[in-house]
Amino acid sequence: MFMKKLLLFLVCGMLWVSSLKAQQTQYMVFEFVKVEKDQLFDYIEFKDLMEKVYRQALNDKRIKGWDFWALQSGANQADFQYIMVTYYNDPVQMMNGLDEQSMIEYTKIAYPHLNSAQVSKLFQESLAMRDMPMRLYMREITETKDNFQMKPGVLASFDLMKAREGNFEAYEQAEAQTFKPIHQKRIEQGLMGHWSLLRTALPLGSEATSTHLTMNIYKDYMQFFNAQSYEDMNQTDAQREAVNEGLNSRDQKWVYLATLENVVR
Repeated sequence: MFMKKLLLFLVCGMLWVSSLKAQQTQYMVFEFVKVEKDQLFDYIEFKDLMEKVYRQALNDKRIKGWDFWALQSGANQADFQYIMVTYYNDPVQMMNGLDEQSMIEYTKIAYPHLNSAQVSKLFQESLAMRDMPMRLYMREITETKDNFQMKPGVLASFDLMKAREGNFEAYEQAEAQTFKPIHQKRIEQGLMGHWSLLRTALPLGSEATSTHLTMNIYKDYMQFFNAQSYEDMNQTDAQREAVNEGLNSRDQKWVYLATLENVVR
């Protein structure tokens, strides 16, 4: 009897941990990075430095992951050419981020052959190379069920949305109940890798340029273009109406197409 109760307890515990993990909300910071044309070559070294620094931060459990994306198309590529995405487990970690001193300490660990003065010089020169004209603090609302692995070469469409005034809940409901199943079906058909909906994590006024962001991930350009040309001939009139209502609940402000160059998980 004791063994049965113990076994039942262990099974319930495993299910609870699994459920808790599945329900854990993910927080993300999107940093849009601008680099002057005469410094683009030097910036290649910077992003490799950042990968080593963020890997140390991951080992220290300060972050959950980090991506470095090269912009392929968007609003105005003169404004920025790269997007850095840092993943966190909670909003406090996200807002605290990584302070400069911590990043310098991680740089020392990543480059043990350099002394403190050399590390500080390397870090400051790297920071001077770029500007960040836009930073978004986001909270993940929902995502598809998949086992997609992020790796260099992956393609992403970052779609910035603004829910129409008074349609905030209607828009999120449309994404979760109408568009998410469409993306899930595409994933199951091999036309997509991953999809998620994010909402801004900070209070915004009516003049905010965007309120939400969707991440549409594809393994390569072939999958991306196949998905663009795909049309679901079995879609019912009711489903088409729901799609149109969802589209009318928001403005699609900008679509940024980017390729993943560096990743830390």
